Amino acid sequence: MRLSRPHPVIAGVSGAGVLLAGLVIGLAIGPSAVAADTGPVRSAAVLGNAIATLASSAAVPGTAWAIDPAAHQVVLSLDATVTGVKLARVNRAVTTLGDAVRVERVAGTFSLRIAGGDAIYGSSYRCSLGFNVRNGAGTYFFLTAGHCGNLASTWFSNSSHTTVLGSRTGTSFPGNDFAIVKYTNTSVTHPGTVDLYSGSQDITRSGNASVGETVWRSGSTSGLHHGTVTAVNATVNYPEGTVSGLIKTTVCAEPGDSGGSLFDGGTALGLTSGGSGNCSSGGITFFQPVSEALSVYGVSVY
Repeated sequence: MRLSRPHPVIAGVSGAGVLLAGLVIGLAIGPSAVAADTGPVRSAAVLGNAIATLASSAAVPGTAWAIDPAAHQVVLSLDATVTGVKLARVNRAVTTLGDAVRVERVAGTFSLRIAGGDAIYGSSYRCSLGFNVRNGAGTYFFLTAGHCGNLASTWFSNSSHTTVLGSRTGTSFPGNDFAIVKYTNTSVTHPGTVDLYSGSQDITRSGNASVGETVWRSGSTSGLHHGTVTAVNATVNYPEGTVSGLIKTTVCAEPGDSGGSLFDGGTALGLTSGGSGNCSSGGITFFQPVSEALSVYGVSVY
């Protein structure tokens, strides 16, 4: 049995994640809609050149781009701030690229934020944020796994440790597997949502998982996956220690997913602890019930 390990970050590389003692976690978001492939097949080189042009000529605040593999296009997203001179600059770049680029408007504005399921970095490890929470005084924190919290007192949003998120104010592992970090960076927003890696899920309440319940997990290595609760109040004996009172599920997970969100719709249920297997062959994952952490620290989801 392996603990969902935080992923060691190597020389600034923010890719792979590692679960404590090999615990793997991950869930796949139901059947996904795939756009019909009705356009011409453009080569990787053509799309790469389009991205390079945008990067050199249209990299203004409020823009974003990514390849749509089904349509073989680069999708250029513009938020509400891209107007006037900024829009003119973007348009000049786009006109040189023809239909290799598809432009779309998005509501609101792009901003730096850390939501549930996103990557967090402490020391030389990467874990996942569980849920943003706050106390009665309006102070904001986030929850993650205790085995992650034990590793570092300061947590960052990037592997180069240049953007501080906050400082650990509590951690419990083994026995339990939860930790809390107080936000100290006022430039970082902290919405009460979980990252679905194709949108977000608003979390408005917390609850207790029940056997047979379909649940979802979000984590920074494997993204979004789902499965079924097979047991509650489970005990796991990891090499690093024993943890009790856990939720056992058929959800998969992988290194770096540690601490990530377990939820059912808008209800927060748990924090990724550990398990076995992976998201290619399948596996089981255990979660620390979030209700215990909320009670211990006197905070709530929002």
